Amino acid sequence: MPLASTSFNELRLDRMSRAFGNFNALNEINLTIGKGEFVALLGPSGCGKSTALNCIAGLLGTTGGGIYLDGKRIDQLKPEDRGFGMVFQNYALFPHMTVLQNVGFGLKMRGLSRAEIDKRADAALSLVRLQGQGHKLPGQLSGGQQQRVAIARAIVIEPPLVLMDEPLSNLDAKLRLEMRAEIRRIHNQLGATTIYVTHDQDEALSLADRIVVLRDGSIRQVGAPHDLYESPLYLDVAEFMGFRNKVVGKVVRIDDGKATIAAAGSELTGRAMGDLKVGDEAVLAARGDDVIEGKKGKNTLSAKVETIEYRGREYVGTALTGNGMELVFHGSRKADLGSAITLQIEAGRALVFAAEV
Repeated sequence: MPLASTSFNELRLDRMSRAFGNFNALNEINLTIGKGEFVALLGPSGCGKSTALNCIAGLLGTTGGGIYLDGKRIDQLKPEDRGFGMVFQNYALFPHMTVLQNVGFGLKMRGLSRAEIDKRADAALSLVRLQGQGHKLPGQLSGGQQQRVAIARAIVIEPPLVLMDEPLSNLDAKLRLEMRAEIRRIHNQLGATTIYVTHDQDEALSLADRIVVLRDGSIRQVGAPHDLYESPLYLDVAEFMGFRNKVVGKVVRIDDGKATIAAAGSELTGRAMGDLKVGDEAVLAARGDDVIEGKKGKNTLSAKVETIEYRGREYVGTALTGNGMELVFHGSRKADLGSAITLQIEAGRALVFAAEV
């Protein structure tokens, strides 16, 4: 017996908006999600990702636009009439009910027989690898097990769409990694459609078929994980995809898709992003592992070590340039605090954006 219904082909958000008084939490969101996709809504706190998920679920009403499932408008329907599965950040399990009762609760509300409820709840628990745990109370389970129960409860109703709101944020690092793999496995096995809210770029990159980056209630960029990781279109998207280092300067050359800026007494080159011209104020962005301790030469900066941490196979530190810019760098040795070092930025992986005004 399949645990997921695949009875829709397309979910479409058409200028979906949500205002709270004069504050626009969502600004005309346009997005189409196909059957079987795993889509991550990614962004910092307050960007509107959870608001968007709650509007899709029906837990929040929209104040503009519409939500369509295969052309049928559903934003006027009650949450229970939409038939979507929801996994919350805090699990939201009933503490006085057994695991089996928690998983079967939605089926009970639909009036199914006890035998059918137990049969389907057992199948859902088996899918999340919790066989034999149905008799326990939630408080007798670990955090990771409780999250599996919450997932089982969401999928047991055979939803066409599973909505997950930062389901791993309450787990420790080891459990997050384990559950990340489990969530993707369950998604693949069900063949259902999943929308997953997270502020963690690693979660989004590892789980999603497509990532939707939000900022201030608007979509900034939509794309495959590889595209967003390698070629973010905007500086704020780049920052969220791990480009923590920002060097401010002025464009002095543009050649063959690369831009060179003058900054902190050096010239630094990276891939030109967008329409840049010589003389423009610009920002070169680079990930920490693309900035290494090196020797003076091309694409280097002089800096002074501020902090240094041992990370197992390498050291990660921060250094301050002469004009006060702080950069994260990686190295194979422990640099002395306060020492002068040369930082080399990999030109092929750095990006140059127009400075935001």
